[in-house]
Amino acid sequence: MKLARVVAQVIATQKHPFYEGQMTFMVKHVNLDRQETGAPFVAVDRVQAGVGDLVLLMQEGSSARHMFNEPEAPVRSTIVGIVDHVELAD
Repeated sequence: MKLARVVAQVIATQKHPFYEGQMTFMVKHVNLDRQETGAPFVAVDRVQAGVGDLVLLMQEGSSARHMFNEPEAPVRSTIVGIVDHVELAD
């Protein structure tokens, strides 16, 4: 699991049938200081996240496919939680 920030919604008129009816977003990983890092990538939303939300991201294809009960789904990254608060221990 990783933290990420939702930066934009993805709308596609032509897409794989799996993505019909699925919300997809561009997300960027964030570090522990909540600074965005790396290049943006697409993630499928399972929790009704929105642009600007800090989210918990699962980036493992077989687990994502299992969540959707679609063994052949072309999905790797899935938003599985909206983060309200992060507290770090010393």
